Amino acid sequence: MSKEELSKMNQPNQEMAWNEPGGNGSKDPWGNKGNKQDGPPDLDEVFKKLNEKVTSIFGGKGGKSGGSGSAVGGSKGIGFIAAILFVLWGLSGIYIVDEGRQGVVLRVGAFDRITDPGPHWFPRFIEKVEMVEVDRVRSVNIGAISHESLMLTQDENIVDIQFEVQYKVGNARDYVFNVRDPDTTLRQVTETAMREIVGKNKMDFVIKDGRVEVATATRKLMQDILDSYKTGLIVTNVNMQNAQPPEQVQHAFNDAIKAREDKERLVNEAEAYSNDILPKARGKAARMKSESEAYRDEIIAKATGETSRFLKVLTEYKKAPAVTRERLYLETMESVLGNSNKVMIDVKKGNNLMYLPLDRLQSRQGSSISLEDLQNMKQSLPGSTDNNSSRSRDLLRGREGR
Repeated sequence: MSKEELSKMNQPNQEMAWNEPGGNGSKDPWGNKGNKQDGPPDLDEVFKKLNEKVTSIFGGKGGKSGGSGSAVGGSKGIGFIAAILFVLWGLSGIYIVDEGRQGVVLRVGAFDRITDPGPHWFPRFIEKVEMVEVDRVRSVNIGAISHESLMLTQDENIVDIQFEVQYKVGNARDYVFNVRDPDTTLRQVTETAMREIVGKNKMDFVIKDGRVEVATATRKLMQDILDSYKTGLIVTNVNMQNAQPPEQVQHAFNDAIKAREDKERLVNEAEAYSNDILPKARGKAARMKSESEAYRDEIIAKATGETSRFLKVLTEYKKAPAVTRERLYLETMESVLGNSNKVMIDVKKGNNLMYLPLDRLQSRQGSSISLEDLQNMKQSLPGSTDNNSSRSRDLLRGREGR
């Protein structure tokens, strides 16, 4: 082996790995040529080289070029970056308002405009957009806790009320700017309005028959208060879910309700009985009245007839009194004897009673006695002459022998 080969073997290996100790500094990835110190790289040097590379990408020639060329390349790179940032800023200002919402645009914190559903643009960092749902119906329940549900009525009774309020946003600008917390404000307004309406009505009306009226009046009062505050809210419905006395007096109130129901039941039964009895009584009274009127008309008619007949008889009596008396006597005797079968006649100054067999006379001559027979019997009565008496007896005997 020659001396030259031995000298080469004794010299350090120039091609050792850069990360081996004692390696060539030219192999250092941080570019620290000739830096023989071990440890982390210099950050300032790293950023410097990164800047040179970026400048070379945008048209510069790195640190090896002249000063004028480096300035021109740097200005072009900054302009390109500025253009990209401007485009990104413009794209970031695009926003879309969904259906059922409205966008409230604020320029430097002050109201500027309202945007409807659809795509829109605003300069970011100058304007701001707040989305407000205007079509969604929201609800709030009042009465879940005791201090909200217990209310005083007009008759100084306490009722436990639970109700639900449904509302929506009517004016997005007022909703965002005029009230700090519209939902909390609505809750407080609801409780205030309900207490006022309940305080103007009695307990029975609130609990039983007046629920709809109370809810309607509360809704109207709530809307008036919200409009005065300019909250931008619209109350759509107020629904009373429960209205009853407090739990402490619930048992006593149930007893009162049962008593009231018993009263109503008894009243209904009495009315039913009355409706059954009164028509019958009215019908009976009407029948008795009709019968009495008919009897009255009958009596009046008979009296009128008797009066007319008497007046006619009186007229005839004035013309011939004796004949009229005789006629009246005979008619009376005819009506009296017509209902008798046997007649016994006591004759003055006589020892025997006269017997008139009227039944036989009627069977022979018919169903009635004629006026001629009555005339003959009259002549045979006391006060008549002996001839007449004997004649009457002969007449009766002759008729018996027939």
